[in-house]
Amino acid sequence: MLNTFYKNFKSGTDIRGVAVEGVEGQNVNLTSDVVAAMANGFVLWLSDTVGKKPEQLTVAIGRDSRISGPDIVKTVSETMAKAGVRVLNCSLASTPSMFMTTVDLGCDGAVQITASHHPFNRNGLKFFTRQGGLEGSDIEVILQHAQDGDTPKQTEGSIEQVDYMAKYCEHLKDIIKKGVNSENYDRPLEGFKIVVDAGNGVGGFYAGVLEDLGANTKGSRYLDPDGMFPNHVPNPEDKTAMQSICEAVRESNADMGVIFDTDVDRGGAVDKSGNEINRNRLVALAAAIALEGNDGGTIVTDSITSSGLKEFIEKELGGKHYRYRRGYKNVIDKGLELNAQGINCPLAIETSGHAAMRENYFLDDGAYLCTKIIIKMAQLQKEGKSIEDITASLKEPIEAEEIRFKILEEDFRACGERIINDLTKYAETAEGWILADDNREGVRVSFGKDDGNGWFLLRLSVHDPIMPLNIESDSVGGVEIIKDKLYKFLKTTKGLKI
Repeated sequence: MLNTFYKNFKSGTDIRGVAVEGVEGQNVNLTSDVVAAMANGFVLWLSDTVGKKPEQLTVAIGRDSRISGPDIVKTVSETMAKAGVRVLNCSLASTPSMFMTTVDLGCDGAVQITASHHPFNRNGLKFFTRQGGLEGSDIEVILQHAQDGDTPKQTEGSIEQVDYMAKYCEHLKDIIKKGVNSENYDRPLEGFKIVVDAGNGVGGFYAGVLEDLGANTKGSRYLDPDGMFPNHVPNPEDKTAMQSICEAVRESNADMGVIFDTDVDRGGAVDKSGNEINRNRLVALAAAIALEGNDGGTIVTDSITSSGLKEFIEKELGGKHYRYRRGYKNVIDKGLELNAQGINCPLAIETSGHAAMRENYFLDDGAYLCTKIIIKMAQLQKEGKSIEDITASLKEPIEAEEIRFKILEEDFRACGERIINDLTKYAETAEGWILADDNREGVRVSFGKDDGNGWFLLRLSVHDPIMPLNIESDSVGGVEIIKDKLYKFLKTTKGLKI
């Protein structure tokens, strides 16, 4: 059983903690000793999982641009090498590229040192095998080893410097060359202007990929890695970040803009008019691309996707929409499960920008997603069309709002589940409330034109003592009407700060 100290490091299927000072009230807990214990825990877990002794293992290690990254990589590398592991130090690298080392380099496992879009003072460890990212239960085993001080037998391994990102970039270039298949095969993006916003994470490499293929990337922003993130949070869900890439497209008169989070497992895009291709519109575009050659296929999304998106996938694209739960690993695991059942599912995608395609090992890779979008843009230009044409019929809400209610009770999960159960019973009898028949997380209720003309979803956060509430309406003032209806229930509950 994990104690409170080690339990706090578990963040879904990742490990995260405070790595450096600099934020008031957040003390460093991801120390060198703790990191070394976690590295030993992963070696033991990986050895058991793949059936090899530690001295037979090869593990790749990469990092994002955080200021604590180099020290953590050094600790992890040296700790694993003392256990006999052959360590490939890939230095600055994207998270998806670390998974790809298990494919291209035959690594038994891989570790990415990252905390995604979190502040500069935080960092963490994300693990891969050839089967993909680890499950939450695997993380618990690793942390239990760390807590118990379990260590592999000490022997002599090795640490090698490997520039895997160069190979990964060549992989992306080959995909674009084949996908566009232009007369000038090696420079298929000549004549296009595409700007990149890396937010000072590790995504700046993508501008080089585009330039090598002939694209003009002048006007790109924040390509240089800087672990203090001085310009904006590297996060496609962040308003300031999206404003930055939208401005870059307009100022540069670009054909497209792309933006990544810190470690490039998420991506977003902007059309030539400077409008966001994000959230529901990004899902719609990715679905249209994924369903080519997969007629009637199923698209798995998270729970907060709009009613208009469901209609677009099923009526416009002829696919099936499987609305599942929040959490990128949840949607990916569901996509894998459906395919194992014989259900054609080419895409699992979360509105946050995590998009995993079956053709790409169901790996959530922001660079791969943007690569597919750029290929489609180039293909459409040959037909005299634009990327905006694909999602032109997508109905988006007139109003949308998200409210995050803090749970006040210590056992926040039990409190949230109780409120969800009570709300479900309330909705079953409330006049004008229509419970969704395809909901798989929290409570989703729709309302007719006279009752708010939209829907709400109240759910329990994946990790935190929070109950997020999402509301959308197709009418002006509809969100307020729906909020008023829901408040009549919420004011009777206990345990929520409303």
